[in-house]
Amino acid sequence: MASTVSAYSDKIREMSLVSLICSCFHTQPHPNTIAHYEDMEVKSLNKRASGQAFEVILKSPTDLSPDRPQSLVLPQIKKDVSLTELKKRQEAAEERRKSQEANVLKQLAGKREHQKQVINKAQEGNNNFSKKTEEKLQQKMESIKENRNARLSALKQRLREKEIHAAEVRRNKELQADLSG
Repeated sequence: MASTVSAYSDKIREMSLVSLICSCFHTQPHPNTIAHYEDMEVKSLNKRASGQAFEVILKSPTDLSPDRPQSLVLPQIKKDVSLTELKKRQEAAEERRKSQEANVLKQLAGKREHQKQVINKAQEGNNNFSKKTEEKLQQKMESIKENRNARLSALKQRLREKEIHAAEVRRNKELQADLSG
């Protein structure tokens, strides 16, 4: 590891410092030049306010094989595509789009069906709750009526007893008045 770091620092020292310093004094922007070395690449970046900026790319030791060319890799140029091939690609893309659309519609239909089932279950639950609540209310109303009727009959019974007692008291007073009088 230390030998790799020292090798890279030696390579940076070997770079032409004069060309780096001179490029900082040029007022006109120059194209993005790339310098190639055996195990590194130097790319110039956009000019900064502080001067010219460079990017140093160090290659891995596996990329340094002697039979590997050290030149810049150019992007592959696309071959011309025929009109029939373009139409085939377009038709295939249209088929994929239709297939995806059909899948989405199936999923939406499934979700709608699920929503209907959930709504039906909720309505059934609501109806059951309403029925149970109504039954409980009817039971409470009947219970209240029974309690009221029981209280009324108890009050009537007490009133009869008091009337009977009052009649006895009147009769006793009359008897006392007749005896004393």
